[in-house]
Amino acid sequence: MVSFSRADNGTFSQWWWTVDRALLFAFIVMIAFGILMAMAATPMVADRIGIEKFYFLKRHLLYIIPSLLVIFAVSTLTQSNLKKFALVLFGISVFLSFLTIFFGAEIKGARRWISFCGFSVQPSEFAKPALAVITAWMFAEQQKYSEFRGKYIAAFFLLIFDGILVLQPDIGMAVVTTAVWFGQLFLNGLPVIFVIVAVVAGISGLLLAYMFLPHVTARMDKFLDPAVGDHYQINRSLEAFTNGGLFGVGPGEGIVKKHLPDAHADFVFAVLGEEFGFFVCAIVVALIAFVVIYGMLKLLKEHNLFKIIASAGLLAQFGLQSFINMASALCIIPTKGMTLPFISYGGSSMIAISVAVGMILALSKKKMVNDE
Repeated sequence: MVSFSRADNGTFSQWWWTVDRALLFAFIVMIAFGILMAMAATPMVADRIGIEKFYFLKRHLLYIIPSLLVIFAVSTLTQSNLKKFALVLFGISVFLSFLTIFFGAEIKGARRWISFCGFSVQPSEFAKPALAVITAWMFAEQQKYSEFRGKYIAAFFLLIFDGILVLQPDIGMAVVTTAVWFGQLFLNGLPVIFVIVAVVAGISGLLLAYMFLPHVTARMDKFLDPAVGDHYQINRSLEAFTNGGLFGVGPGEGIVKKHLPDAHADFVFAVLGEEFGFFVCAIVVALIAFVVIYGMLKLLKEHNLFKIIASAGLLAQFGLQSFINMASALCIIPTKGMTLPFISYGGSSMIAISVAVGMILALSKKKMVNDE
């Protein structure tokens, strides 16, 4: 029987009294929004491609229990075990990401997915949070032991991962991962010259991607010049927000999902805007902002360098991924296929985000047991 007593030494009871319940509640509300959007957006998508009407909804619901279990399991990890888990997860994910280059299914000119027993997985999604924890680990170790070359090891891991992402290609994720890595390096103590070098390198990388990767060129050209290329998806997305207004047209009454191929995933925010309106969209934005800002503010009272750098990296990834999804739907930035955490459809994405959320909760516990 599950007990909520402070005196109970059981795993669940100890977890409940140490976990940050404000963050936990925010994540659960986002999962609830995800169920709502799966009910609203996925049946029409299933009808359009000729499969059983509730196929995507059933699969979305199927992934919720394992996602909650992943959040719970990862959030119970001690600091030492979290580091080990991140290292193993990164190794497996990077290996599988490498295999996608040769054996992955090609979707929109990129090979990012690999199939196992009928399930498609994007391994790089799992490597992303693991890298943030490993980077923090290496930086913290170098602070403790000056002879330890933690920064070089962390940079090596980043280069391996980014190299695979470029080969897939997945430039958007490479940019996010690199930006977060340099943000962590800045927290660790970064000379100004390195900041300048990082900015120049980032701009150079984007220019090279624009010059030599056709799908990046096409997306940038469409964003910069409305007269270039097909703007069908982004025009329908903007139309959805216009139709929704302040209060939305009502659940199930939207029309954008009838025409957008990725209405249940990349453009789920547009469906939310049309059917539920500006105010509900603002609630979702506020939830995401709360997670990032509240999580960052907690770090001001933290003295453990590993926890500060790891938490900041994970929160930055969560915030950037959310921003990219919403900004793409609003045509603030070029379109990029990133899901809205817990709200977009996608089993692989939901489990990967659950891993990151579990890590955030493990690092934000009131008293994190350190068994080192």
